[in-house]
Amino acid sequence: MGLFDKKFCDFCGGKIGLLGNRKLSDGNMCKECAAKISPYLVGRKEYSVDEMKEHLAYREENKERLSAFNATRTLGVATRVHIDEDHGLFVITASQKYKDGNPDVMELTQITGCNLDIDEKKTEEKRKNAEGKEESYVPARYKFEYDFNITVNVNHRWFDQIRFKVNSKNIEGRTSIDYKDTDRQANDIIVALQGVYQDTREAAKPKTAVTCPSCGASTLPDMNGCCEYCGAPVGA
Repeated sequence: MGLFDKKFCDFCGGKIGLLGNRKLSDGNMCKECAAKISPYLVGRKEYSVDEMKEHLAYREENKERLSAFNATRTLGVATRVHIDEDHGLFVITASQKYKDGNPDVMELTQITGCNLDIDEKKTEEKRKNAEGKEESYVPARYKFEYDFNITVNVNHRWFDQIRFKVNSKNIEGRTSIDYKDTDRQANDIIVALQGVYQDTREAAKPKTAVTCPSCGASTLPDMNGCCEYCGAPVGA
């Protein structure tokens, strides 16, 4: 086949325009179908047509999960983390309405860790001399700008991390109000996700039978740590 031969989408069957092809390892995808791919999936070209069909089926199922999602807690300003505490779910999106764009719905127990890194950009400030040419100050002066980025690591079939920027604009200076506010917002997100997924995992751990020191029965301690038969404390 020639370079300019007509190509058809392996998903919708539509003809693909000259600059509209999104290649897969063994097929072609139009840009409209490619727009349905999760924004967190990387390496599209390494996926086969069959694998991508499976992924798009997952994305359709995600719409149903999203329709039942009810955010009870929201963190962040630019990109927001929405948590459905009643069902142990969360989504991350920059859309004003969190159900727009079909953001991936994930379980809090899928989180394996999250961390914050702050990118620093250093730019030298210069002045114009008497001849109108730029020259350095003596001593040199610099402007510092910062971006706050959070990475959430997840155990997921289609991706293993979500990385997003907390701030919506460049932040100048470590002592600025914007820097302090963004640092607080970022740490609130980290603490919330770490705390929620740890609490959820603790609650999900299966109970282990222990021997009651009072009656000798093999028992699963109740929520108060007491024997289910005689009611005596059984300890940790």
